[in-house]
Amino acid sequence: MRKEAALKRLKRIEGQVRGLTKMVEEDRYCMDVQMQIAAVQQALRAVSQELMHKHLEHCVHGPDQYKEMLDLIYKYSR
Repeated sequence: MRKEAALKRLKRIEGQVRGLTKMVEEDRYCMDVQMQIAAVQQALRAVSQELMHKHLEHCVHGPDQYKEMLDLIYKYSR
């Protein structure tokens, strides 16, 4: 993922989070809020996966780096 594309996606997610804040402030229907939260979580996962894919392609070249990646994956997969 190009830097510009990642930033564009993250800014869109930032807007979604602002929308969530507004929904909570307005006491919107809980299930609508939950659905939007799920959408934000999925959007963040998609950005994370793409960034990890690019990192693996371009930055991970040796055993120490593989261990570092595995540690990170295990840490966040809990």
